[in-house]
Amino acid sequence: MDRVRRSKTTTPARDEPVESAPSNSGPLLTDYDLHLFAEGRHWRIWEKLGAHPTVRDGVEGTQFAVWAPNARRVSVVGSFNGWNEKSDPLEPLGRSGVWSGFVPEARQGALYKYAIHSSHRGYQVQKADPYGFAFEIRPQTATMVWDLGGYEWNDAQWMATRKTRQSLDAPMSIYEVHLGSWMRVPEQDNRWLTYRELAPKLVDYVHEMGFTHVELLPVNEYPFDGSWGYQPVGYFAPTSRCGTPQDFMYLVDTLHQNGIGVLLDWVPAHFPRDEHGPGYFDGTHLYEHADPRQGVHRDWETFIFNYGRPEVRNFLIASALFWLEMFHIDGLRVDAVASMLYLDYSRDEGEWIPNKYGGRENLEAIEFLKTFNTIVYEKHPDVLTVAEESTAWPMVSRPVHLGGLGFGLKWNMGWMHDTLEYTSKDPLFRSYHQHHMTFSLLYAFHENFVLPFSHDEVVHGKASMLAKMPGDDWQKFANLRALYAWMWTHPGKKLLFMGSEFGQWREWSHEHSLDWHLLAYAPHNSLQRWVCELNTLLRTEPALYEQDFEPAGFQWIDCHDASSSVLSFVRWDADGKRPLACVFNFTPVVREGYRLGVPRAGDWEVLLNSDAAVYGGTGEHDTERIQSTSESSHGLDQSISMTLPPLAALILRWQP
Repeated sequence: MDRVRRSKTTTPARDEPVESAPSNSGPLLTDYDLHLFAEGRHWRIWEKLGAHPTVRDGVEGTQFAVWAPNARRVSVVGSFNGWNEKSDPLEPLGRSGVWSGFVPEARQGALYKYAIHSSHRGYQVQKADPYGFAFEIRPQTATMVWDLGGYEWNDAQWMATRKTRQSLDAPMSIYEVHLGSWMRVPEQDNRWLTYRELAPKLVDYVHEMGFTHVELLPVNEYPFDGSWGYQPVGYFAPTSRCGTPQDFMYLVDTLHQNGIGVLLDWVPAHFPRDEHGPGYFDGTHLYEHADPRQGVHRDWETFIFNYGRPEVRNFLIASALFWLEMFHIDGLRVDAVASMLYLDYSRDEGEWIPNKYGGRENLEAIEFLKTFNTIVYEKHPDVLTVAEESTAWPMVSRPVHLGGLGFGLKWNMGWMHDTLEYTSKDPLFRSYHQHHMTFSLLYAFHENFVLPFSHDEVVHGKASMLAKMPGDDWQKFANLRALYAWMWTHPGKKLLFMGSEFGQWREWSHEHSLDWHLLAYAPHNSLQRWVCELNTLLRTEPALYEQDFEPAGFQWIDCHDASSSVLSFVRWDADGKRPLACVFNFTPVVREGYRLGVPRAGDWEVLLNSDAAVYGGTGEHDTERIQSTSESSHGLDQSISMTLPPLAALILRWQP
């Protein structure tokens, strides 16, 4: 625990509580703690609220504290008192709305809930702890008393170098993973792997494939498997499906020790209505808006947080910091940002309430996101925040002080939709849709983009990445290889959902392991090797990452050859010493003697050819080097003549 907390000798910042030195150990709530919480500025509130094993006057037990300002009575019920609501009442701390008390019988691993008797309408309920560190395994819903101490981190080297590994001019290739279905144990009732079982398997695979990061679908505790974690109730608790909080620390630590960053999906947009969750917590709409036009998300029938309430903002921002500080998470991908920004999101006329200016912008959510990013980057400048934002909202990934929302990166949903629209078409018709491939370059540098082919694109009848591709089996694999080459050479960081790297045929199911048996077949094994080669190229060629977010890093050679469905461009490194020429033939027609303008005289070495036999291609048009000539083409003084293989990508590097 001490390894991830600040030193007690450090001078606290103005908005951080000064810890008192009581005669007994434990998280005593001071008046200053309560003051900061009421203002929404207690960034380590998880150390004070919730359940904390401690010692009082030489007696071991647990200190409990919960925010329930509209309660008439609150008590702790659990496995230690027979779930008796009268055994362990809590006391209100003035008018703060916080109830607190020490329970000697409650020890590590004890199950508990808060029994709340509301001041409103005689409402009574038993609630899980919003600040709990561990939960029972579903379908049970109690919180567990848990001490987060005792884990010794061994990722100091990673943490010391994280800033350079995650800078905007560093290579980044993200492997998106749902821990419950990446790999299972079919011979043991199809059970999930534990965090500790996953660690060596996932690390070895990601390291072998060359991805720089993993992004985990939400691991915070959630009741319904089918929500994939996107309907959480435990904002401070890794899911017990895979083990203890310390087991999750071990997984992150193991990834870090092997040079792999860990991003986490984090969901402040909505939460489920399950009775044990934060909804209607103390007999009032405490965490959510009371009016369903503001407080209910129509798409998922979930509650929406009340971002205008200081204690709720504090709860969410502290949750974000908790994952970064206690679990060494390297970045947070914020889910469903668009649904937060717009009051009329998924609502018809008359189903939403305009803001005070009569507009559709959710001013409180906007301010929350700006505060979230400001605080996260202030305290952890070497991490990343990533927005899943699907509209044209401006400056999502620009600093708050310049008028932006303050995210480090933004998913490029437009690029994803347009690219899949084009590549899913029969090549016969692609010449009429080339704008779907070129349009993204008109706005590619307006934001710091991630190019995602995520879990959302391979479920609900959308088909797997391989199954989306047209043609026979050979053409499907060839199309997908070319598509991935387009993705890896296009400006922006990369994200690919698990299973897509080896061409899973069926859609993703959270209830089953990936179809690893497919790797016994050459086309799938070859596709996997192709993705591995693309990751290697990304890490070794500065032109593919140094200027991802700078117009100077990209130059069209030809974006107009729609009749041939050929696209070509140059990627430039910052020094201009290692430019890459990238050429794509999105038809099954071999194009002999295709002349391509190049920006430099000399040899152009073919680094990768997706039609090579080793990747499942024809292998009939392999070329190692092509000498440029002074024949001008595409507005450039030098050019090369080459054969473009069918449904293929060629990536060439200038050799002076």
